Amino acid sequence: MRKPIKALSVFGTRPEAVKMCPLVKAIERDPRFTGVVCVTGQHRQMLDQVLDAFGVRPDHDLDLMRDGQTLGGVTAGVLEGLGAALDAEEPDIALVHGDTTTSLAAALAAFYRHIPVGHVEAGLRSGNKRSPFPEEMNRRLTGQIADLHFCPTQSNADNLRREGIEGGIFVTGNTVIDALQSIVRPDYAFASEALSEIGLDAMRTLLLTAHRRENLGEPMRNIFAAVLRLVELYEDVQVIYPVHLNPAVRTPAYEALGGHPRIHLTGPLNVADMHNLLARCYLVLTDSGGLQEEAPALGKPVLVLRTETERPEAVEMGTVRIAGVETASILREARRLLDDAHAYEAMANAVNPYGDGHASQRICDAIAGHFYAITQKEAW
Repeated sequence: MRKPIKALSVFGTRPEAVKMCPLVKAIERDPRFTGVVCVTGQHRQMLDQVLDAFGVRPDHDLDLMRDGQTLGGVTAGVLEGLGAALDAEEPDIALVHGDTTTSLAAALAAFYRHIPVGHVEAGLRSGNKRSPFPEEMNRRLTGQIADLHFCPTQSNADNLRREGIEGGIFVTGNTVIDALQSIVRPDYAFASEALSEIGLDAMRTLLLTAHRRENLGEPMRNIFAAVLRLVELYEDVQVIYPVHLNPAVRTPAYEALGGHPRIHLTGPLNVADMHNLLARCYLVLTDSGGLQEEAPALGKPVLVLRTETERPEAVEMGTVRIAGVETASILREARRLLDDAHAYEAMANAVNPYGDGHASQRICDAIAGHFYAITQKEAW
C-alpha cells in the first residue's frame, strides 16, 4: 500500500483561488493524496469569498494583507510565514499558481527546504518583463524553481522548452474551466443586490474590468473615456464595472463614470456572481488575465485593454482581440463587434483553447505518476 502523497496548495489572491480551488477539491477526492491548504491572504475579502463558494477551509492562514502593503513586504511575509507551515507539514510537494507574488515567494520558500514545487498554469509569457508588472517576472522565476509544470496549452509548454526546461512538463488545460463548470447555472440568482436590480435582458451588457498597475493613470483615463463614449453612441448598451478596491482605480472610475444611468459601478463580485454575469453579458472589455480564459469558454468575445497578452492562443483562435489602451482603438474594436453581427459571431463561436474542464484531474494524475515512478525507481 503506497503512502498518500502530501500536497500543500498555496495561494493568496482571488484569481489564484478561483483556479486552485478546483484542484484542492480534486485532491480531496483522490485517495492517492493527502491535501493541505495554506492561504497567504495577499487579498483578504475577495479571497474569502472564493473559499466560501468552493467550500474550502484552509489549514493555515498567514493573514498577510495590510493597508499600503508593498511587494517586498508580501514577499518577506510569505517567505517567513509559509516557512513555518512547510516545516510543520513536511509536504511531498508544494503547489503554487500562476504569477502572483505569493506564488514566487511560496516556490522559493519550498525550494529552500528541498521540497518539490508544482507550478499550476505554467509557461505563460508576454515577452515583456515589465508588463504585466510584476507578474511576468514572477512566473518566469517560478518556472525556474518548479519541478513540475502544468501548462494550460501546448504553446505554454513550448515556451518552457525554449527557456531550457525539459522535464516535468504537462499540458493539462486550465483549471478555470473546471471552476466554470461547477458554478455557472441557468437558474442562478445573483447574491449582489446591485446586480439583481439590473435588467440584463433589457439591453446589451458590456462587462468591464480594469485594474492593472501598468494601466493606472492615463491608460485608465483613456479606457474610461472610451466606455463613456460607447454608452453615448449606443442607447441599447449598458456597462457593468465591478470596481477594484484599490483607491488608484476607484477614484478615477467614479469621477469618470459615476452617475451615468447605464453605467453600473459595483463593488467586487463574488466568484459565482462574476462567472454567471460573464455567462449573461454580451461582450467583455478587460485588462484581466483570467477573463481572457473564462469568457471564451462561455462564448463571450473579449477585448483586451492592454498592448500585449501572455495568452496568445486566444488571439490566434479568434476568441480575443487586443484593443490597446488608447481611446480610439478601444472604440474601434468595440464598435466593430456592436455593429457587425458576423464579426461578433465569429468571435463568440471560435474554439476555446483552454481545455475541457478536466485539468485538475490531469494534474493529480501527473503528480501521482511522478511520485510513483520515483518510488518504483528507488525500490529497484
